[in-house]
Amino acid sequence: MWVTVDGHIRHELLPNGRYDEARGTRKSAYQGRYALTGDHIDYVDNTGFTADGDFRRDVLYHAGMVLYRELKK
Repeated sequence: MWVTVDGHIRHELLPNGRYDEARGTRKSAYQGRYALTGDHIDYVDNTGFTADGDFRRDVLYHAGMVLYRELKK
């Protein structure tokens, strides 16, 4: 799970190549597939919209957002 500092945006990257993005209280606001190439991630949501991002030092930079790995409690 990758989250913004304020917890508003949450990306769950599933092991089957799918993702589920929550925004605020809206669970599953966006869903689709992703592909990893090295430290780069490409997203295609279920409507066909595409986005990408890069992992640097365990931080995900995606579409102007900065997401951090959520630590398990």
